[in-house]
Amino acid sequence: MSDVPSPAPSGSPTAPGDRLPPRDGSGSAAGDRTAADGRPRVRRRTLLLGGAAVAGLGAAGAAWAAREELERLWWRMPGVALPRREGEVDHPGAHWVAASESNFRRADRPRDYLVDRVVIHVVQGGYDSALRAFRDPEHRAATHYVVREDGRIAQTVRELDVAFHAGNRAYNERSVGIEHAGWVDRPESFTMAMYRASAGLTAAICARYGMEPDRAHVIGHIEVPGADHTDPGPHWDWDRYLRMVRAAGRGR
Repeated sequence: MSDVPSPAPSGSPTAPGDRLPPRDGSGSAAGDRTAADGRPRVRRRTLLLGGAAVAGLGAAGAAWAAREELERLWWRMPGVALPRREGEVDHPGAHWVAASESNFRRADRPRDYLVDRVVIHVVQGGYDSALRAFRDPEHRAATHYVVREDGRIAQTVRELDVAFHAGNRAYNERSVGIEHAGWVDRPESFTMAMYRASAGLTAAICARYGMEPDRAHVIGHIEVPGADHTDPGPHWDWDRYLRMVRAAGRGR
């Protein structure tokens, strides 16, 4: 494949963009967030936009600023963004390889978006190809992590932020995306070292956000509503993988 893989129906490296999600039967966006007691959760960002943040833009600015632009600008308000250190990673042992800022959106997760999914991707190419693609501002897509055949893990987007990986805005906002080097039609791509490293990563993510390590919360890219990708494909061993995720979780 080329150095910069392009999205194709047969697999990843992620779906481009941060598109609006489909609507569910209730008329709200798929993935709208609720608190643990089931009541609607008022997001910190919503409060900011509804009050001081909008006022800070001035009457003229508020009159023309579209809601979408406000959604993207909220974190620029003084004191809003969480402190960040260059090169910091969320998973011990991961290697930081920063994605282009065109391939993700700054956020403050889980304070503004609850995280309740891990999305499993397959690159349709190599580890280095995926990292090159995610550094390319024209690619318009990235996952939070990339796992190599030998178990090496790169983090390209902080879990705080919304990576453009699922092709569905609500699922981008609610999930952590993990890319795996290899091809959906080559079962030899999925080595034991890759499964083991990825399972440890997924177990840590599930623990961090209070998710059960099951198929309701750990899904394939193909299962994202509106997805036009088939990864991780028929050769991804879900039974083995989830056993390893649960075992890694018990060992924490």
